[in-house]
Amino acid sequence: MGAGGFPVDLVLFGMIAAFLVLRLRSILGRRQGFERSEPPARPAARVAEAPVIEGVAERPVSARPLPDPAGPVGQALARMQRIDRNFSPSRFLDGAESAFRMIVGAFAAGQREVLRPLLSPDTFRAFDAAITARETNGETQRTEVRAIQAATIEAADLRGNTADIAVRFVSDQVNLTTGPDGAVVSGTDAVTEIVDLWTFERDLGSSDPTWRLVAARSA
Repeated sequence: MGAGGFPVDLVLFGMIAAFLVLRLRSILGRRQGFERSEPPARPAARVAEAPVIEGVAERPVSARPLPDPAGPVGQALARMQRIDRNFSPSRFLDGAESAFRMIVGAFAAGQREVLRPLLSPDTFRAFDAAITARETNGETQRTEVRAIQAATIEAADLRGNTADIAVRFVSDQVNLTTGPDGAVVSGTDAVTEIVDLWTFERDLGSSDPTWRLVAARSA
């Protein structure tokens, strides 16, 4: 989400196809939550077509609660906007939610080369170690994000041109790890509410538009 504007960021977020190991206590800590019974299936809602301007369909920006502009977090976001005029907190959250879904939903594939450019070096090393341990043990992880109940900006910091934004995700997930014999090693196939705090970082003065995941823990 870079110097070229946040719409580019959303595209890059959408390119994420790697898993986050939510069982990693060294990165995520203990996952907090409770089992949630699955809601009855509902017919899909009809989505209105986005308006087209100059031949390009605009993506509607979600109405999301944002930090108080007068507070420290809101002021930090405003400073980010002064450096990158195309930065939008609402669009950032849209992209962050997409990234969350794809990262959580794809880790079981063990796609290291997809993960590498999207994570900080320390975070990647932790993910790589978790993937290796799972492969060594012959384990298979199944993780599904059924719904995201909330995605909110909890903190923001700007050090020179380096921006950090922490996002609190409340999601309904299914997490299950099985061994080589198919026996359950950890987790459950019940839907559980999980609360996570992810921190994304980017150099706003760089031509690299990627916001990298630098920290993740339970909230």
